[in-house]
Amino acid sequence: MATPNGTLRAVRMGLLMSQDEFARAIRDAGTRVGAPNDASKRLVQRWESGTTAAPRPLYARALEAVTGMPMEALGFPIPPLARISEDGHGGHDLEDSPVGIPAGAGAPVTQPAAPRGNYSGVWLSTYEFVSSGRDNQVFTGKHFVVLLQHGNRLTGRSLPNGSANADSPLTLDLQLDGSTVTGTWTEQTAAEGYYRGARYFGALQMLVEPTGRRMAGKWVGFGKEFDVNTGPWELRLMDSSTAKATLDQYNRPPE
Repeated sequence: MATPNGTLRAVRMGLLMSQDEFARAIRDAGTRVGAPNDASKRLVQRWESGTTAAPRPLYARALEAVTGMPMEALGFPIPPLARISEDGHGGHDLEDSPVGIPAGAGAPVTQPAAPRGNYSGVWLSTYEFVSSGRDNQVFTGKHFVVLLQHGNRLTGRSLPNGSANADSPLTLDLQLDGSTVTGTWTEQTAAEGYYRGARYFGALQMLVEPTGRRMAGKWVGFGKEFDVNTGPWELRLMDSSTAKATLDQYNRPPE
């Protein structure tokens, strides 16, 4: 049975695009770089449903151009060799980082507990971090994030204008086990901001409150001085709807 690509669907919805609009944007991106493609609504549906597990390179390049994200962050399986950049250096993949979670060859596989509810909707994501380059001041990052649930998996993407810091998209890839949420986060900082477009990523674990309207826990990631950092992270439910009118309502910087 095909496994739906909830990550791609969350990214598309986070861009406030219908499947038709997403396909059109992919065609336009191909035309701009001199590599026309025939992306269609049906093809987008096949990617999101998992019927087509991985796009051809022609579409992959256009997908990266439209979303501003690498293929490994769009929910597609990427062969290890494909993650090596043109200059021979590896990319920012969690499995290569100090906070990555190893596959654990030979480790027993346990079935996660069933989720206690459906957590799809618009959530306010809030985390705190210390900036060593700014006298160790504590800063807060806020995003309105669209979360989509498929079984025990949650995928999320911030809305285009839903960041307190302009042009700083956030993606989440989480696994539910009862009331425990564990997974990874990635944030592409603004090109004109303090971090000059640097891409940061790490791990995240939270607990869901009994009301199902708040998740709270800790993030972990590494800094430029090869130190491992951590801090609080919270998700608070704003609206359980993912309708376009709701997404439009929250497509703004959080207060």
